[in-house]
Amino acid sequence: MNPVLSTPDVRHYSYAVAWSADDQEYAATVAEFPSLSWLDADQDAALAGLRALVGDVVDDLVASGEPVPASFGERRFSGEFRLRTTPDMHRWLSIAAARQGVSLNRYVNSLLSRG
Repeated sequence: MNPVLSTPDVRHYSYAVAWSADDQEYAATVAEFPSLSWLDADQDAALAGLRALVGDVVDDLVASGEPVPASFGERRFSGEFRLRTTPDMHRWLSIAAARQGVSLNRYVNSLLSRG
């Protein structure tokens, strides 16, 4: 988590709203605060409710001097991450990449981009 020192604009966080069949309402979620959600029969109201809740949580974090997560849109990413897998999967991927005539990195990247 890349914490920020100033109060962030809560509109910059990564929100999603989806229908919840279990709840028979729209469920709004936010990636930067995975423990928070908001349910409402109206899709727009679910998002508005969650944004207000996130605003309250951020205000509380700032007031108590705790770190506030930066939005994913404002974080810097290197473009690199380490992936651990089994030796058999590593072998399988290496063979598949060789058959395609590309590096293992390029092959795995192409698989991920299909997702």
